[in-house]
Parts: sequence; C-alpha cells; structure tokens
Amino acid sequence: MFHLTILTPKKAVFDGDVEQVFLPGDHGEFEILPHHAPVVSLLKPGNVVVDWKKKIPIRNGIMRFDRNECMLLVEE
Repeated sequence: MFHLTILTPKKAVFDGDVEQVFLPGDHGEFEILPHHAPVVSLLKPGNVVVDWKKKIPIRNGIMRFDRNECMLLVEE
C-alpha cells in the first residue's frame, strides 16, 4: 500500500491508503503501484482510477510520487 492525496484548489478529493492508481499522464496513461520509482508528471483531462474501482474525473494537474506517497494537484 501507499498513501494517495488528491487535492483541488477548493478541497481534498481523496486522502487514504491505496494499492494502485491509474493516471492520465500528458504522454500517455500510466499506473502507480507501491514502491514505484520517484516520478513527477503532468496530467491531462481524464479519469484518475483508484484501486480499479473509484473514478475521479480531472481536467488537468500534476502528480508526484516519492517515498511511497503520491500527491495529485488537479482541476476537477
């Protein structure tokens, strides 16, 4: 598991421990799993899919994964 936080300018959309997150990266979709290498990416419009079941639509954003923590700053 790793910790995922998804923030918009107005509120926290998600804050908790997850097994997987699927992201719409600016150069293609990609998946983050526990202990992934550190990464920073821009996000394009699409759905953030948490643990293969919860879909969160976004317009744009940025993500960072480091030390088993994933932070997304997005426009909802």
